[in-house]
Amino acid sequence: MKKLTYPACFYPCEEHDGYTVTFPDLPGCVTEGASLVDAVTMAVDAASGWILDEMEDGHAIPSASRMQDVKPSSKDGFVSIIVLDMDAYAEKYGNKAIRKNVTIPAWLNTFAETHNVNFSQVLQNALSEMYQDTAK
Repeated sequence: MKKLTYPACFYPCEEHDGYTVTFPDLPGCVTEGASLVDAVTMAVDAASGWILDEMEDGHAIPSASRMQDVKPSSKDGFVSIIVLDMDAYAEKYGNKAIRKNVTIPAWLNTFAETHNVNFSQVLQNALSEMYQDTAK
């Protein structure tokens, strides 16, 4: 999947010096930071978590709007692009497990059971390696 970009709208907070951040393409994805740097960091984390949840639930990842098409809803807001490294985020935080049934030859099953093979771990390792090969 590599990296994704999304426009984010930043609005100064009235109560303190921070910013509230919303994403027009990610419904309900809102975060806040105590400073602009903190708001950008929080925005990357919030958007990455939102996308990862969608992926783990089997939903399509929304397309990003063009930055020039996104307008803040107030005159003191501004738009900036946020870059999401979904591979790194999913590796660190993705842990939703899905149960899969597999069919293998009986002789291979006997071999694996004799050698105490963890079928889930072998499949995860093989799929991770295949994923890394395709991501290059």
